[in-house]
Amino acid sequence: MYGMLLESVQHFVQLEYGEDVWQKLLIESECKYTVFSTHQTYPDNIMSTLAMALANITSTSLDDSMMFFGRCFVRFFSNYGYDVIIKATGRYFADFLSNIDNLHSQFRVSYPKMKSPSMYITDIDEDGCVLVYRSTRQGFTQYMRGQLYQIASEFFNLKLETHVIETTNKITSDGRDLTIVTFRLNFDNSQYMCNKKAEQATQIKCDFPPFSCCLLLELFPFAVLLDPTLTIIGVGEKLVEVAGDKEKLLGQPLSKYFKLRSPKGILMSWKNMYYLKSVNFELEVLRTELIKSTLEDLEQESQDTCDNLSVREIEIDGKSISPYSLRRDSQPGLRNILLKGQMKYLSDINGIIFLCSPVINDISELPDQGLYLNDLNPHGLSKEMVLTGWQSNSKLHLMFDKAEQRATELEKNYTLLDMWKRRGDELLYSMIPKPVADSLRTGNSPLSTCKSFDIVTVMFCELVGFNSTTVEDAMELVSTMNAVFSCFDSLMDAFNVYKVETVGQIYMAVCGAPNKNENHARNIIDAALEMVKHIRQLKIPSGTKVDVRIGAHSGPVVAGVVGIKVPRYCFFGDTVNTASRMQSSSEPAMVHISEPTKCLLPKERYIIINRGTVKIKGKGNMQTFWAFDNIYNGEENSDT
Repeated sequence: MYGMLLESVQHFVQLEYGEDVWQKLLIESECKYTVFSTHQTYPDNIMSTLAMALANITSTSLDDSMMFFGRCFVRFFSNYGYDVIIKATGRYFADFLSNIDNLHSQFRVSYPKMKSPSMYITDIDEDGCVLVYRSTRQGFTQYMRGQLYQIASEFFNLKLETHVIETTNKITSDGRDLTIVTFRLNFDNSQYMCNKKAEQATQIKCDFPPFSCCLLLELFPFAVLLDPTLTIIGVGEKLVEVAGDKEKLLGQPLSKYFKLRSPKGILMSWKNMYYLKSVNFELEVLRTELIKSTLEDLEQESQDTCDNLSVREIEIDGKSISPYSLRRDSQPGLRNILLKGQMKYLSDINGIIFLCSPVINDISELPDQGLYLNDLNPHGLSKEMVLTGWQSNSKLHLMFDKAEQRATELEKNYTLLDMWKRRGDELLYSMIPKPVADSLRTGNSPLSTCKSFDIVTVMFCELVGFNSTTVEDAMELVSTMNAVFSCFDSLMDAFNVYKVETVGQIYMAVCGAPNKNENHARNIIDAALEMVKHIRQLKIPSGTKVDVRIGAHSGPVVAGVVGIKVPRYCFFGDTVNTASRMQSSSEPAMVHISEPTKCLLPKERYIIINRGTVKIKGKGNMQTFWAFDNIYNGEENSDT
């Protein structure tokens, strides 16, 4: 089913029961959809499971819930302007009931996958009528009743009562289960009956002499006349030309040369054609069967004259065609013809005549079907519509080409937009951590990003071993720093460490903020040791030998976004100052750590050597340590 049906359920459940009930409904029905799209199709069982869940929550019956859903749909589709179509179907409720199948046929243009039921009315009187409902969907009978109740009251100001007379199930030709329910609809139908009696009285006064059926078949050159057994007893003159021989069609069952295309889901029977007289039928002329019949006649003729069929040819529309090339669509003029029209009962001869015209979408389809403009009905607008469609076809093609071009350009623009958005995100996330940036995007103040962290590990790394006294030296320094810092950046991602900034030859990084991490000290030391290892392996284009000295300290910090034009995520506190002092008092190719950091490291993973008491600027004497990986071969200190 289309999403519009489920949209109506969601809208009115939320409106009449509240959002909480709708959320309970989704949970109890185990519905994985939270939002429905109008033109998207969904499984049919969603409606019944939602109705069952609503019945359980509201302590009502399943039938009442399905009828409520049916009423909701009628109330909802007015938002799309479909209420205008309902009101335009006829003056009376009985007119609407007679044209339901036509409405469904028109809606299939916008909703091509729609599986609509079929309905027709019988036994019409002043107190109502009998409605026969046919559907391949199971469990939607009460849903349809809810729709009828709402339409009768809202659009026709009628009080409707329904009673089920009979329910049967059949198997269709394609193996699907067909539910047939016969209802008695009670409503005030007196005005409709008065109007019909007035029409009949007018017809009685106009007593015209009878005329031959041949004249009727001449006026409608594609018409088909049927008897109660659905045997063809008359055909229009143009249909005779299509068949090649009048005798080929007469006396044959309708199903031999015609296939019912619409209404869908019903059998091609006298009862359906009689009662669905207000519904547009579509019958497809099976050219393949007609050609097969021609071949059989030729084969019989060749046997009588002892001729070989392989050298015989037949003539269709003035063209000689080999019998072996006669396949559907293999030759121009052999495509099936689709006839669309209305079934009319003729009481004088107890027959039904199919008053129809071929469906031609464009003038180019005429040769494919073996038809010409002169073959179309002389009355009506068939010729004008074909010619108008041909004249406007070039304009439509031009409009479609422009629309396709714009769609292509729009798709390219969306691709570029997505690419530049990704680049913008990468640039933003390089300046500000992703969680903080996403928080700012939602409209939060920069002050809201300011947070305190109980303990993190801060690292400073300084490039040593060269200086810049000339312009050439400065250029070489920039090139070297770019190579070294690019290498460090890749290591930060590998060890889940956040790079804060680079100031001159100093590289600052933090672990444990803004994303908290219990292993912040270990991650920082692992990254620092890898930095020492990589700097030795890194080949600088100028051949300059570069080294690093690293310091780290653990403790509380405060972090937040600072600045407007070039905002940065900065860290503040004594921990940052101490980590900077650890770096400045370190030595090349060494990782200098404080005692708080040392206490957070697993003993079996590293070799920690006590450096002793070191005088730190602004801090006084501090007990510090050297950190090495576990393959260090030096002599361990007894305080390790």
